[in-house]
Amino acid sequence: MEKILAPHQSAQVRVNGFIQSVYNWMAIGLAVTGGLAYFVSEHFIVPPGLFFILVIAQLGMVFVLAGKIQSLSASTATSLFVLYAALNGVTLSWIFLVYAKASIVSTFFICALTFAAASVYGMVTKKDLTSFGGFLMMGLIGIIIASLVNLFFRSSAVSMIVSYVGVFVFIGLTAWDTQKIKQMALAQPADLDNATLRKGAIFGALSLYLDFINLFIMMLRIFGDRD
Repeated sequence: MEKILAPHQSAQVRVNGFIQSVYNWMAIGLAVTGGLAYFVSEHFIVPPGLFFILVIAQLGMVFVLAGKIQSLSASTATSLFVLYAALNGVTLSWIFLVYAKASIVSTFFICALTFAAASVYGMVTKKDLTSFGGFLMMGLIGIIIASLVNLFFRSSAVSMIVSYVGVFVFIGLTAWDTQKIKQMALAQPADLDNATLRKGAIFGALSLYLDFINLFIMMLRIFGDRD
């Protein structure tokens, strides 16, 4: 006999399924980035000109996915996300040339545990993190400005300060984005089509992917041992 779910149970299944899809796509993105970064570091050297072209292309993809995802088809949104993760792998290949591989691995696990703790907090907390998120976005803008200015001064002290501040900012952003994804899942109507669900999952995965990658880079600057 087919088991009939109660309304609240059915809604919970949908919410859990959406959240699982978000984390699955984030994991796929991280796997593509990590695998390609290692492969490129072993076989190629990315010229500075190509590096900046790829960075600009990645920024464009992020703006399209974040701002235009509702006008994209589900397959296009998915392809752009995977392509973005791949290009990010190419541009991040430098870390394998600068840092010891053992240090990269250990920092990755530290980052994964920290990210998981922040994400769980964002999922279970009853506190509304909306106002906190606005403060974090100002911190993110400050990090970007300080990093750009430090390209000219090349101060190791400023770089380290930015890294420590960045760790706290991206831990907070992880909790904030996780809460937003949970709220998105709860707000979805029961009759939402699969294509729209996929696009929502890709959008959520992109947010968490960016939090993880940036948190990892900040931690690598602090804990990483250079070759």
